[in-house]
Amino acid sequence: MAVRLSGVVIPNEKRIETALTYIYGIGLAKSQKILAQAKVDASIRVKDMTEDQVNALRVIIEKEHRVEGDLRRDVGGNIKRLKEIASYRGSRHTKGLPARGQRTKTNNRTLRGNKRATSGSGRKQANQKT
Repeated sequence: MAVRLSGVVIPNEKRIETALTYIYGIGLAKSQKILAQAKVDASIRVKDMTEDQVNALRVIIEKEHRVEGDLRRDVGGNIKRLKEIASYRGSRHTKGLPARGQRTKTNNRTLRGNKRATSGSGRKQANQKT
């Protein structure tokens, strides 16, 4: 039985504590709080859960937490607002660069693309010994 919560299929073989983190907007800490609130053991595997436990989790997540589509829409709206008011952070989002003060001379290869344009001394290596 595949368990679906908030439109996401939860992996069957994992512990429920970890499996809930597959939902966008739920990390490990929030997952633990949800399980404590639903009175579900965190070490139980998803495949071993009863239908009542799954329904309890579903109700808590839908009623009290902003996840998946709603959260993505909110985050996208916030970024769009920053771009529209022409803030510094908005301009960084537009350019695809780090927005939170990270250094950019090195260590932002994922954002700038993996361009390693370093040059050596220009001298060719000798291929064979003489």
